Amino acid sequence: MDLNLSPENEAFRQEVGDFVRANLPGDIRDKMKQGLLPDKEDVVRWITILNAKGWVAPAWPVEHGGTGWDTQQIYIFQEELVANHAPMESGFGTGLVAPVLIAFGSEEQKARYLPRILSFEDWWCQGYSEPNAGSDLAALSCRAIRDGDDYVVNGTKMWTTEAHWADMIFCLVRTSTEGKKQAGISFLLMDMTTPGIAIKPVITIEGAHEVNQVFFDDVRVPAANLVGKENEGWTYAKVLLSHERMMVAGVPRAKHLMARLKKIAAAEQSGGRPLIENSRFRERLADLEIDLMTLDYSTQRFVAAANAGDEPGTEVSFLKIRGSEMGQNILEMTMEAVAYYAMPYTPEADIWGSNEPPIGPDYAALAAPQYFNERKISIFSGSNEIQRNIMSKFMLGL
Repeated sequence: MDLNLSPENEAFRQEVGDFVRANLPGDIRDKMKQGLLPDKEDVVRWITILNAKGWVAPAWPVEHGGTGWDTQQIYIFQEELVANHAPMESGFGTGLVAPVLIAFGSEEQKARYLPRILSFEDWWCQGYSEPNAGSDLAALSCRAIRDGDDYVVNGTKMWTTEAHWADMIFCLVRTSTEGKKQAGISFLLMDMTTPGIAIKPVITIEGAHEVNQVFFDDVRVPAANLVGKENEGWTYAKVLLSHERMMVAGVPRAKHLMARLKKIAAAEQSGGRPLIENSRFRERLADLEIDLMTLDYSTQRFVAAANAGDEPGTEVSFLKIRGSEMGQNILEMTMEAVAYYAMPYTPEADIWGSNEPPIGPDYAALAAPQYFNERKISIFSGSNEIQRNIMSKFMLGL
């Protein structure tokens, strides 16, 4: 695989960068540059602009609204979004449920949901984990019982990211208790306004409301919202999880965090000299950059295979492991670089437009919250320990 950009792709990078710089609203750009998370309205405003350009879902087939770009162009596009401080939507709609619908959904489901995903009329969340079924996802117990033209759903889902923003949720539910536990799982689409659905916020360690617990109490879901066949949801879930684990690699974001770390290290002092001149710190920084370059090449190889029609297999667990560790390691070094300035608890730093002066440099206030938030990355999408077990079993035969 040739990773050198052709003149055509160099021009493409310029085109994407110029478009983002010219069209991203200034208030959103300023918020993102400050390191704050965008809110739902920010993301929808930006996605609406991208949708008008036809750039919301570049990896989709052209007949469903994709761009027809090759793998390298999609990668360039993602890098330019991050480099120019554009918000990235969670990907639950465009990157996760949409590929499942395209591969396994009915024509009616594709016609209804895919256009609404592109336009963000529907904001999606993912109902997978449960209080007693996290990394062992097949142990889920949220039950869906067929009753005429509906399924009646009872149970709960945990760690549901953006459920408080979502219009729709795609859920794994148990429709049979016979045979292997994986064999009795189905894939359901639910409207979040359906009676019987309740959301409880879960506040994470850094004080953010990002995840939730969702409760289902006799929720009636049309049987037409079943994707594929009953009791075959585990097959669809594995496809979705492979896409999700590729997304977790997050190379463009890691490159952005690395560039920020270098700027911070150049500004902070150690022994009367810039921290970046400290030989031990520079060695660790170099090790991180080598790891990031390796992850970058590996991710592009997997994406190229997927673009050629090969569904990612168990080997994609490698990307999930390395990508999550990469983000954590960069943010850990960022915490070390800002040193004591990371210690004050300043929740007002997360509020856009706050007139509270920062304690220390502007870049220091969010170092600790970002570090603590990133701890979850090695757990979600299947913990890294589980990913190593998968690789050992299916790739090494252990």
